[in-house]
Amino acid sequence: MTTEPRTPAGARTATTELLIDRVRPNGRILLVDGVPQSYVDLADPTYLHFDYVRRMASVVDAAATGGAALRVLHLGGGGLTLPRYVAATRPESVQVVVERDAALVDLVRRELPLPAGDLRIRVADARAALEAEADGAFDLVLADVYQAAQMPEHVASAEFAAHAARVLRPDGIYLVNLTDLPLLAFSRVQAATLRVAFADVAVIASRAMLRGRRYGNVVLAAAREPGRLPVARLASRAARDRVPGGVLHGTSLDRFVAGSRPVTDAAGSRGATDAADPV
Repeated sequence: MTTEPRTPAGARTATTELLIDRVRPNGRILLVDGVPQSYVDLADPTYLHFDYVRRMASVVDAAATGGAALRVLHLGGGGLTLPRYVAATRPESVQVVVERDAALVDLVRRELPLPAGDLRIRVADARAALEAEADGAFDLVLADVYQAAQMPEHVASAEFAAHAARVLRPDGIYLVNLTDLPLLAFSRVQAATLRVAFADVAVIASRAMLRGRRYGNVVLAAAREPGRLPVARLASRAARDRVPGGVLHGTSLDRFVAGSRPVTDAAGSRGATDAADPV
């Protein structure tokens, strides 16, 4: 199934496809412009196909004691993989999903039945929606926002991070998925940017990514409270993943971001870095 999402006048239109996984008949693959964007198993919402989604889920799992309900804001909806996971593992949770693509939301509602529970979907821009939220409203904010295969600049700045910190409860956690090239220049800049608004920041990625050997996804986790991130647990989970990963935190993160400068709305999201060596 293919759909042409509605976009503002003059904007490029993305092509969205929903395919059946031939290996897992209950699996559905959402592609945007030919790039896999989400994977949903209709029979098992706890099955997480992509390694970066499993890394984000590991933070969700560690955010509170097992099964405790959470208030979660998802910026970027896609196929709603993580909202489905939260609904299955923490069924009393309250979730808000913000997705700017109305046609994509229509496709997901029609072809991928929504999970039970308190789940609301808003068609809106992620930055505008975040700025409109009340202080301390959420336990988790998850950002997975892309446009034309890139994170838009207005969701990658220190100002955006400050709004994410503002809408979190004191012990809340902010999660960001981004894609990067070897040497991870963008990831270094984004980690430095999050450190402006958050006291505790970690980088989670595959070992190959951290060694600068491949293109792929990097997950950033951030918390307002110092020492809030369960680093040892996250590192253990990452190491056991079928795509083994690692966590940068503390002094290892200091080395990772050395030479990188936080970016602001005025400077643009790509920022600047003098760092060039793999971790």
